[in-house]
Amino acid sequence: MSRKNASGVRKALPSRVLGTLLGCATALAGALHLLVAGVLLGPFLLRPRTPPRALRALTAGARRLAALERARRSVFFGDRFPERYEASDRKVLRYLAVRVGTGLVCALVVALLGFGAFLAWLLAAGAVRGTLGWDELLGQALLGGVLLFLDVQGLYSLAALDARTARACFGPSEGELLRRRIDELAASRAAVVEAVDAERRRIERDLHDGIQQRLVALAVLIGRARRGHDPERAAALLLQAHEESRGVLAELREVAWRVYPSALDGLGLEEALGGVAERCSLPLRIRFEVGVPLPRPVEAAAYFVVSECVTNAAKHSSASAVSVTVALDGPRLVVRVEDDGTGGADPAGGGLTGLRSRVAALDGSLHVHSPLGGPTTVTAELPCA
Repeated sequence: MSRKNASGVRKALPSRVLGTLLGCATALAGALHLLVAGVLLGPFLLRPRTPPRALRALTAGARRLAALERARRSVFFGDRFPERYEASDRKVLRYLAVRVGTGLVCALVVALLGFGAFLAWLLAAGAVRGTLGWDELLGQALLGGVLLFLDVQGLYSLAALDARTARACFGPSEGELLRRRIDELAASRAAVVEAVDAERRRIERDLHDGIQQRLVALAVLIGRARRGHDPERAAALLLQAHEESRGVLAELREVAWRVYPSALDGLGLEEALGGVAERCSLPLRIRFEVGVPLPRPVEAAAYFVVSECVTNAAKHSSASAVSVTVALDGPRLVVRVEDDGTGGADPAGGGLTGLRSRVAALDGSLHVHSPLGGPTTVTAELPCA
């Protein structure tokens, strides 16, 4: 049976044994290439300024052999490597040199293993014929067992070295992955800071241009009612002030929900999304397929993805309906928001950029598909582990 590992699908033992034996042959081919290239191109390669043709000839053959080794690892061992990753010439040459040494030593160990099997057959034949005493047979069996153990351990170590060098050549090394991760974290941190600043500016605009202006109007209405001498006019102004105060409360509640929905703390993500559906001006269908508790940051990010996408659909897409799907796909929460609007959403727009930064802060990803004419689909994947 095959098992999945970090690099792909691990093949069965016969396939790996065949791949190891084939690796001995390819190592011999690599040794011949390095030997011939060293003899023919050595005088040119030793010059202070190596001619480009000599170096290209050496690396061209090395890349062909490296491609053969990559195919061998994929076919017989089930390894998977990045498709678009191309190693440097120095890395390929270094890999080929290590691969040749590993393969030739592996061939020697396999030959010793075969020779040991032949000797075991001779011992067994001697024991059957009675020409070998039991004490001598026992001593030879113990020595053969020790040598067999060392051979198997040697093959195991050489196979591990072969896999490690292949991963280092055909994919990013651990150092490269670490540098990429550092760059991603630095970019994510900067994006989060920028998104937080943008959110603060938006809240300030909502409070200044919306709620503050309405509170000023409310104060004016109350002041006019106090200064008036006509009871009916004062009653009308107070009624208008009461309606204005209700509007201010509704708008303040809306701003508070956009900052952080309190329903997430008490009722969970499903109920918080229900609040989005109640406030949405479009028909909103929500399919929630999560049966386990989610981490609090994941719930908050999923809520803001849905809220922002629904708001954009209602304001800019001329959509008539919106559908939301929230489901678990293994260790990841997948949030999918789709509307039937005119499309053309800009993935680099302010709102979607802020969502992408919020999702990236959790090591998630956000994908936007919005061709002209629609529909617009926004998919967020959030790791829950």
